[in-house]
Amino acid sequence: MLEQDDNPHHGDDLAGAFGRNVRRRREEAGLTLEQLSTQSSVSRAMLSKVERGEKSPTIGVASKIAHALGASLSDLIGAPAAAASGVAVVMRKNDRPVFRDPESGFERHIVSAAPGAGGSELVVHYLPAQVSTGLLPAYPQGTEKQLVVLEGALTVAIGGIIETLDTGDSLFFQADADHGFANRTDGPCQYIMVISRRP
Repeated sequence: MLEQDDNPHHGDDLAGAFGRNVRRRREEAGLTLEQLSTQSSVSRAMLSKVERGEKSPTIGVASKIAHALGASLSDLIGAPAAAASGVAVVMRKNDRPVFRDPESGFERHIVSAAPGAGGSELVVHYLPAQVSTGLLPAYPQGTEKQLVVLEGALTVAIGGIIETLDTGDSLFFQADADHGFANRTDGPCQYIMVISRRP
């Protein structure tokens, strides 16, 4: 099971960083809040609160914002920059960026020391008992996900397909369809995922 963050301000810091990154990416794209609201299907009021760091979005809302901006969720969370080739990069456990869904308790830990290097990133997800991410928006074509369940059981919905995975089971899928993850048990679920983006 993932250990909880001992720093009570870490979540607030990450919410602020997420909001600043959303605003920066929106302004770089030349989008108004209204335009981003239309593209993401997230209300202007919610976007405004997110940008100001006043509201931590759920995983579903955060994913919609990221996709509308053409960014990865890790980019908006504030993952470390990819390393130049031939350079070793270490990220200590206490330094890893963590996204927490304030409503469900879902956690997304970025464990890639250099996300995006080699076209892939590594994340660990934690789902408390009886929690679902809901359906997440499709990724751009060419995005692939592989995962292995480290603890508990995981139900994955991809398009119209539903698969239930037990501890130690693995799954590969093309992520260019709506998909979601659910823990339908009374115990915690933890899984590690590799997200690959082909050019």
